Amino acid sequence: MNRADLIKKLARDMRTSKAQAGRFVEALLGTMTKALAKGDVVTFVGFGTFKTTVRKARVARNPQTGARLTIKRRKAVRFVAGKALKSAVN
Repeated sequence: MNRADLIKKLARDMRTSKAQAGRFVEALLGTMTKALAKGDVVTFVGFGTFKTTVRKARVARNPQTGARLTIKRRKAVRFVAGKALKSAVN
């Protein structure tokens, strides 16, 4: 399912327009992005938790040339599925 599919399904399930469902999806994703950028944890009980972690700087190699590359320290987003989501999928 992609963003357009999600918007279409939300519009149908909520009995609203695609435009309104699209604004809802954009607002939700924007709010989550801002919270994660600040370092906050976003939790949906039963669904899962989004949080940021710091990946350490490391040395890697280019597989084609064998040249050493330094990959800088950076933030990454992690998702941990909740119990209800795990049981629904399995």
